[in-house]
Amino acid sequence: MNIGGSQLDASWFLLLSAVLFVLGAVGVLVRRNPLVILISIELMLNAANLTLVTFARQLQNLDGQLFALMSMTVAAAEAVVGLAILVDIFHTRDVEDVDDLSELKG
Repeated sequence: MNIGGSQLDASWFLLLSAVLFVLGAVGVLVRRNPLVILISIELMLNAANLTLVTFARQLQNLDGQLFALMSMTVAAAEAVVGLAILVDIFHTRDVEDVDDLSELKG
C-alpha cells in the first residue's frame, strides 16, 4: 500500500490487527463492566476485519473486503441488540458487574 510516497508492507497492518485483537481479548477477560466488554468485542471484530482487508489487498481479491463488510453489518446489529439489552438491565437492576448478571432471578 502506498501512503505518502512510501510503501507500507502488509506485515504492519497484521501487527496492528494482532495488537488490537489482544487489547480486545484482555478487555473481555479483565474488565467486569458489560459495556466495556461489548466495546472490547467490537475491537476484536474490527481487528479481524483489518486482517481480512489486508489479505484481500495483498492477494488482489475482493472476497476478503466483502466478507469484512458483511462482518461489520453483523457487528452493528450485535451492538444494537447488546446495548438494548444492557439498557433494559440497567433500568430494572442496579448492576455494574457481569458476575451480578449470572443470576436470572428477578
